[in-house]
Amino acid sequence: MHLGLAANRLHHQTEDAALFALLRACEAGMRELGLGLHAVGRTYDAIAAAGMLRGYAPLVRYPYGRDGGLMKLVAEVVGMAEPGRTLDGAIYLIDPVDPSSVFPEALALKRQCVIQGKPFLGTVAGARDWVEMERMHAGLAPDPNADRFHDYGAQTLALIAHDAMKGAMLDFAAGNFALLSRFGRRVATGTTGQRLNELAWSQGWPAGTPWVDRYNSGPLGGDAQIADLVLERRCQRVIFFEDPHVARQHEADIQLLERAVATATHDAVCATAPRVAQRWCDAALLRGARVAR
Repeated sequence: MHLGLAANRLHHQTEDAALFALLRACEAGMRELGLGLHAVGRTYDAIAAAGMLRGYAPLVRYPYGRDGGLMKLVAEVVGMAEPGRTLDGAIYLIDPVDPSSVFPEALALKRQCVIQGKPFLGTVAGARDWVEMERMHAGLAPDPNADRFHDYGAQTLALIAHDAMKGAMLDFAAGNFALLSRFGRRVATGTTGQRLNELAWSQGWPAGTPWVDRYNSGPLGGDAQIADLVLERRCQRVIFFEDPHVARQHEADIQLLERAVATATHDAVCATAPRVAQRWCDAALLRGARVAR
């Protein structure tokens, strides 16, 4: 597997920066997986200067962002004809107040990951969780350092879907109902929340007892309400099925939630495509079975 890798300056300018925290936690797992990393120039330089991933051949340097490095990653997420130039997703550690986070290439990288059904890992927690997920699919033993991401009873899960994706969200929830029910709390916006509660009651959840706590609809501020939970570290995992093909009048609210997740980089995990979310559910079941042995 191959991922694009980029980190805004905030995340690699000090020894305890997010990029280095990620590599300290996941370098062993990345090596186990033989994970290819296509790193944009400044990110690659920071890794080399820190003496990390020494001698790791699958780490490849790309041009600086100003020279088109991030644009090349977007093309490779879509898929290039040349061998080795198709990415399976991207890690992009964003500084929410860095203007480059809203440059066209940054927005396009995330959008194409959603369209192609590939992981867009915008936080340290999300990237750590993904590495552990892929380790489970590879048949490896659970990493005890990842246990906190799987303590579902102590976590809140947000389930959000745009109009065109509500059917996909209901199918996802129905197919993974037992796993999602392990979370200590579930929250959702407006109509999605109502439909999820109706689904839960049809699955045997106690009638009249909400399976998800409903917030406002997205256009009426529900995304902002859930963003506040994320910022207060009271929501640890967000599954947000986005429809990237339509103009959205409340785009600012959606970006607010995404920036809140990026701000809580060590604590919040976000999946934005059904295929990625399902792969996580499958890995969670594999991990639970291995831990129970």
